[in-house]
Amino acid sequence: MNVDEIAREIVAREGGFVNDPADPGGATKYGVTIGTMRALGLDKTGDGQITVEDVKALTRTDAVRIFRDKYFFGPRIDLLPGPLQPSVFDMQVNAGSNAVRILQRLLAEFDEPVTVDGLIGPQTAEAAKRAFDKAGQYLVDAYAIARRNYYFRLADRKPRLRKFARTRAGTKGGWIKRAEEFMRPRYRMTEAEFAERVKAWG
Repeated sequence: MNVDEIAREIVAREGGFVNDPADPGGATKYGVTIGTMRALGLDKTGDGQITVEDVKALTRTDAVRIFRDKYFFGPRIDLLPGPLQPSVFDMQVNAGSNAVRILQRLLAEFDEPVTVDGLIGPQTAEAAKRAFDKAGQYLVDAYAIARRNYYFRLADRKPRLRKFARTRAGTKGGWIKRAEEFMRPRYRMTEAEFAERVKAWG
């Protein structure tokens, strides 16, 4: 799967226009936030301002290009082992440089400690390759599990974000499902395990 195919999957996963007050990213379409559009100077309406109307005017093609350039090649995810790239890329879109920090902390658990700075350079790239050579697909699973844990910890700390991790019906929310898409089924939580993990949320 090439980078554009992965980006198109992320666009499909992110969905259309939303402007949820609880979302720190603000107005978003296809996973591209108004802040990102302002940083890129992407004035879709041509009125000299970048507002919610510009977010609404964003196309899927725009989103794929932004993801490819800003969230894949920009942070150098292409330097990582191929099987790890889709999950790190998806997380980079969702959580910025925390995606790489999660990986860097995980590498220490595979006896490949690196500086946790959110940047992929030769040190992180080589450590990830060595870890993948040793662990194979389990490294990909472990990264997805670490993503899931990140979302749980975030929701533990910030009650207003819990709706992204748990539905109103009490089942797995979008964040958790998103992380679990990138792990083998044996590592996905059962609904009972999920309910136990989040019961303290009330």
